[in-house]
Amino acid sequence: MSLSREWRRLRELDWRALDVKESGAWPWSLQLFCCLLVLGLAFGGVHWYLAAPKVAGLVDAKHQERELMRDYRDKAAQAASLPVVRKQVAELEERISALREMLPTDAEIPALIDHISETAIGNQLEIDIIRLRSPVEQEFYIEQPFDIQVRGDYHRIAYFLAGVASLPRIVTQHDFTLEPTGDQGVLRLSMLAKTYRYRPPGGGDEAQ
Repeated sequence: MSLSREWRRLRELDWRALDVKESGAWPWSLQLFCCLLVLGLAFGGVHWYLAAPKVAGLVDAKHQERELMRDYRDKAAQAASLPVVRKQVAELEERISALREMLPTDAEIPALIDHISETAIGNQLEIDIIRLRSPVEQEFYIEQPFDIQVRGDYHRIAYFLAGVASLPRIVTQHDFTLEPTGDQGVLRLSMLAKTYRYRPPGGGDEAQ
């Protein structure tokens, strides 16, 4: 059967008169086209019903694989650096413990005030005021401020400040005011000093 004859049959075909029941009498090219169309639709339906969900599952699995590999690499890096981190934590804990030893407890505050007074007297200063203020609670420590006012010459006041800074307990010095008193060579030092007590995260003051 020649292609020209088949093409002529297609052109002369009355498409409106086609009947599926008589498909065996259709031109072979039309039959072939219909068979291919049915096979294509059947293949598309099977793919949509069976293969498409599996393809979507495969895409999800690959995404999860990438996520798991990234987590694995992160955790492997953390595991490799764990000994270094543990060493750093141990060093930090030692430093914190040493600093805590330098903080007075509530019961040691009066002794600290006595040491400051002795430092002033040892430098031949006259004490006007050493007076505690109300404590200020912070998250991990309690701040204990107190006012200091002493009189003496410039060099003795400087030695006094150095002595306070070198006390075994931490004392910080703030708001210095240095002014003449009217007496020859005598100055008045007024300042705010602060010491600190450790406060455990769970509650009140901790004895040392």
